[in-house]
Amino acid sequence: MTQDIAQKIQEKFPADFVGMNEFRNDWTVVVKPDRIVEIALFLRDDSELVFDHLSDVYSVDYPDRSVSGGERFEVVYQLNSIPKRHRLRLKAGLREDACEIDSVYPVWKSAGFLEREVYDLMGIRFRNHPDLRRIFLPEDFDGHPLRKEYPVEGKGWRNTFEFLPTEEPQT
Repeated sequence: MTQDIAQKIQEKFPADFVGMNEFRNDWTVVVKPDRIVEIALFLRDDSELVFDHLSDVYSVDYPDRSVSGGERFEVVYQLNSIPKRHRLRLKAGLREDACEIDSVYPVWKSAGFLEREVYDLMGIRFRNHPDLRRIFLPEDFDGHPLRKEYPVEGKGWRNTFEFLPTEEPQT
């Protein structure tokens, strides 16, 4: 059934459809980001699809793609249809120099918290979000810690720690 859903999206939005794939019976549909709200409304309101539940929004950072001029970030939406009992992963790629996408909050209210989390930790802006501000980190926090270029050890005060030498175990 989910392959039929992917094909239905392709028929309805042929110019915005990038591709689809299946892995272990989980289907992923990749679309262009420009009409994400229209696609989301279609997925929610179509009587055969009824994707009434957005369970997660997250993003993935592929820094090597930006070197080649590609889409460095992917925004991923995990969708479920409770009455129809099917699910779908919807992805949209974003270039590093255009790191924003429309908010799907008008379609699924659960996006309110989830998009703020992606904004806070990855730095992707969601246009028309009603309350887009940091949710975990302080407003004056420098950077977005889930981006690949963010230092593993963090920035600032952690670099000033002095570590004591460890003792060799006695035999």
